[in-house]
Amino acid sequence: MFSPAVDIAVVCAVALLTVAVIAALGYRLSRSQRDLGSDTERAAYAALHTATLASRHLRTGLTASGAGKAARHLRALLGCDTLILADAAAVLAWEGTMPDTPESRARLLAASGTVLENGRTRVFRGASLRALGFDDDGGGRQLLVCPLQVNRKTVGALAVFAPSVSAGLVRAANDVAGWVAAQMELAELDTSRTLLMEAEVRALRAQISPHFIYNSLNAIASYITTDPVRARELVVEFADFTRYSFRRSGNFTTVAEELESIDRYLLLERARFGERLKISLQIGPEILGTVIPFLSLQPLVENSVRHGLEAADGEGHITITASDAGSSAVITVEDNGVGMDPEYLRAVLAGHADGDHVGLRNVDVRLRQVYGEDHGLVIDTAPGAGTLITMRIPKSQPDHRT
Repeated sequence: MFSPAVDIAVVCAVALLTVAVIAALGYRLSRSQRDLGSDTERAAYAALHTATLASRHLRTGLTASGAGKAARHLRALLGCDTLILADAAAVLAWEGTMPDTPESRARLLAASGTVLENGRTRVFRGASLRALGFDDDGGGRQLLVCPLQVNRKTVGALAVFAPSVSAGLVRAANDVAGWVAAQMELAELDTSRTLLMEAEVRALRAQISPHFIYNSLNAIASYITTDPVRARELVVEFADFTRYSFRRSGNFTTVAEELESIDRYLLLERARFGERLKISLQIGPEILGTVIPFLSLQPLVENSVRHGLEAADGEGHITITASDAGSSAVITVEDNGVGMDPEYLRAVLAGHADGDHVGLRNVDVRLRQVYGEDHGLVIDTAPGAGTLITMRIPKSQPDHRT
């Protein structure tokens, strides 16, 4: 049995320990609050996080699926009773406590119709709200409808039901509507870039057609009587090359598929140049599966043959390399041909000069569109010094499929 003095000492020790623990917890909590910033800063961080969550669902534009998922976050952003997203034809998302019925959707479209016509925000309360038919199911709420304007055209509406529509809510809802419209513009820009890429691929195909097809058929014809077996082999290679080059689907391919097409292309060109054309390949096997824009390597090799070797005397050497460089794959095409004037090349890549090097500009533009301005072609050349073309491709491309 402990003495009273010992008991008191134990109680005091426990009390001191408890105070120390509470003090430590208080310090950590106060420190964490300081780390998070002021109340205003924390509110701003929360709003940005919510907007980020909503933006993921608007990447492809204002679709029913994306709007339905984004509306929940947008409602939280505004702190409103009910939030609706609609285009000119239909209600795409209805999120909140306001009853979602076919009748209420039809009434909402009638309300948004006036906003779509004049592109101005409108508040419905009292008589104007009852005129729409929201007399019983409105539950004392007021309705705010903001236009969604894309490229100066009103294409939809963001509507909010709230117990009272204040001036602050009007400003906030208009800002959110403007942000949604900006996401829609970005989605349209992505679509336009895709269409532009497809148009540029078609332009490359058109460039391949007249020059290469004419020369290939002439080369094949020259073997028909002297070497029929060789002629048949070239016909098969020509068919496989054109099938790949003129395929209808997919803006992307792999390094392996592009190299296979280039091999057929060079086989057909060797039928013309014979032993004058020498090819060297240095390809890292880990690069073969890397995704690249369709027809991005073949035009570079064709440039080396057409503009580097046709005008040169003696043997023409083309070296193609593909190597691992961390997060990127580095691919080069080098020739010992006649080279180009750097100033003229800059004008071609900038689109300020016409000429036979349109394939280089086409590839350069597409690489910048897909991967950013830092991923255009790097070209080292000078008259009489040959040409070295380098492209750097990110190895991880989850959004691109072959």
